[in-house]
Amino acid sequence: MFLKMFFKEMKDSFRDRRTLLLTVVLPLIMMTALVFYYESLLSDDEQTYNLAVEKGTSEEILSIFSTENFNFVETDDPEFAIEEGEAHTGILFDDQFTEKVETHQQATVKVISGDSFSQNASNANAQVMAALQQYEQAIVNERLTNENIDQQLMTPFQIEQEEITDDNAGMALLGTLIPLILVLAIGIGASPSASDLFAGEKEKKTMEALLMTPVKRSTMIMSKWLTISAIGSITGIVTLIVVALEIQFMTENLKDAVASTENIGLIIGIVAGITIIYATFLASILMVTSIMAKTIKESQSYSTPVMMLGMFPIMILTSVGTSELEFHHFVIPILNIFSSLKELLVGVIDWEHIFITVGSNLIAMIIIFIIGRIMFLKDKWVMN
Repeated sequence: MFLKMFFKEMKDSFRDRRTLLLTVVLPLIMMTALVFYYESLLSDDEQTYNLAVEKGTSEEILSIFSTENFNFVETDDPEFAIEEGEAHTGILFDDQFTEKVETHQQATVKVISGDSFSQNASNANAQVMAALQQYEQAIVNERLTNENIDQQLMTPFQIEQEEITDDNAGMALLGTLIPLILVLAIGIGASPSASDLFAGEKEKKTMEALLMTPVKRSTMIMSKWLTISAIGSITGIVTLIVVALEIQFMTENLKDAVASTENIGLIIGIVAGITIIYATFLASILMVTSIMAKTIKESQSYSTPVMMLGMFPIMILTSVGTSELEFHHFVIPILNIFSSLKELLVGVIDWEHIFITVGSNLIAMIIIFIIGRIMFLKDKWVMN
């Protein structure tokens, strides 16, 4: 009887075009957009920036920036050009700048920064400052040579910077991309079914007829919960498969990052297992919200905050390094999904953290499921 009810609910869920659209198509569209966005972040294509300079600025001065990617925008008012969006940043030189430098006089250069919230403006400003520092160092070296002074006197020590972690940028970005899209995809895929299987039954007045059948309520709730879990798991697994195919055949930088990671097959298997565990945990939450609601719309209102919880781990873990992850990162549901995948997708397989993640999600899932079962056994929650 249990299997019959389960297969019936699965057929009804996938027969609904709206559910099929939200379960498969929408997550895949979102995932595809994110894959190509992250690929663009790793692209080596050089960005060209617009640099506003005063009209009449000599070619000799502009040659300072010849090694950078700048298009010069000559204007009477560089500040106005930046405000109008014609340039990313601007620069003003002293009158007779070249003559002052050659005669060892103090010269002034004014760098006009663009919008500090603009990535292009920040990058352009950084390149301007780097070019000016390089030009300044060249002048200092020339003056020291003319005075027969060893240039090493100006550099008493040399700084060597070494990074002990070997995490590549591609896998680090995937550590953000994969958990984000999995959480969103599983939630988007399972939510319509959860709303329809409980709140929808009450809204359509079919719950009373269902309860009159000789089927135990425990069997009913188990089959409905398993249906929600299965749909969420299918959505997550399909998402993983499509992500893998797109990375393999449609990207270069992300493909190279994956290829350079050891034990990638084992990592993908663990990620798939964690995906299924999370789908069952989320199914329990969505089941409770649907039992509480009297209509599908009300159920969706209750489940929306649950979906929003998946956004917070990104903000929490963005500034946390892989080596800085602690016990609480792996014991808190939802947060532990992001933490575990963050480790796995940079090639770190810590079985203790994986078991903590799986165990905490299973414990939370069982507790929430028991709450839902208690509610489903009471008529005030299942009768509209």
